[in-house]
Amino acid sequence: MKNTPTYKAHKTAVIDEGSRIGTGTKVWHFSHIMTNAVIGLNCNLGQNVVVSPGVVLGNNVKVQNNVSIYTGVICEDDVFLGPSCVFTNVNNPRSEVNRRGEYLKTLVKKGATIGANATIICGITLGKYAFIGAGTVVTKNVASYALVVGNPSKQIGWMSSFGERLNFNTEGIASCSASGKKYKLENGLVESI
Repeated sequence: MKNTPTYKAHKTAVIDEGSRIGTGTKVWHFSHIMTNAVIGLNCNLGQNVVVSPGVVLGNNVKVQNNVSIYTGVICEDDVFLGPSCVFTNVNNPRSEVNRRGEYLKTLVKKGATIGANATIICGITLGKYAFIGAGTVVTKNVASYALVVGNPSKQIGWMSSFGERLNFNTEGIASCSASGKKYKLENGLVESI
């Protein structure tokens, strides 16, 4: 590991001039952080990770091996990106057509989890603590605390901020089995209470 005053990077990692990496962050083997990428405090970027120009990762973001995070992606604090998950940044790519000015913004809100090999189509928002199952193909916005799976993604339930399934009673109240934290389901949306 290369030890800087603020972060650690494996000797095979490439860190471009002009990128910003927060204190306590670790960048592992064969990863590439490009110019103007912003990475927060205490992040962990696994092997073969690419962070493109203009990407923003909040604090405590965990990026597993083989993830490419393309221009237009913003991940808020405490996001988990599973192994080999995929982001896109153009809806209609063609090799012979330059669409660099057409990159769409994808927002991954606080605490969201994206499972291994999931694909996130650009231009959407994943709500806070959303849980995207492994292999899911997400083509539209996902509500906060929603659990989605399949291709295309389909919501099959709700998850707590601890990553446990929520079962709502007739009054629309659920408790997390791990933390005891309570949640309310109202008008198709979940909030912690």
